[in-house]
Amino acid sequence: MRIQLLTSAGRSKFEFEGSVSEGTHIYYGNSHESYVTKAQYERLLSHFKGKTVKIGTSRCNIPHGSLGEWINENIQYRSLASYIVPILERGGYVKHGLEKGTITFK
Repeated sequence: MRIQLLTSAGRSKFEFEGSVSEGTHIYYGNSHESYVTKAQYERLLSHFKGKTVKIGTSRCNIPHGSLGEWINENIQYRSLASYIVPILERGGYVKHGLEKGTITFK
């Protein structure tokens, strides 16, 4: 069953199926789809465990060390941070950081 969420900026909606512990199919835009595996989520959560980082949703100027940079280098070269953050929030893996545009991993 697809679940609808707002992107991390809250400006648009997307849908996903699955969970962080199983992998997710993410549906966005006009018929775009991406898949993030359980193993990719495990590596992401391990890499950022306990850290506060910039989200990095920009397609052009992605901040060094941000979640967006990590996603582009380790999952696929596409700006998925704005979709992955709400999925991680829904699962209780992250919360918004004190500084705007950041998240804190548990």
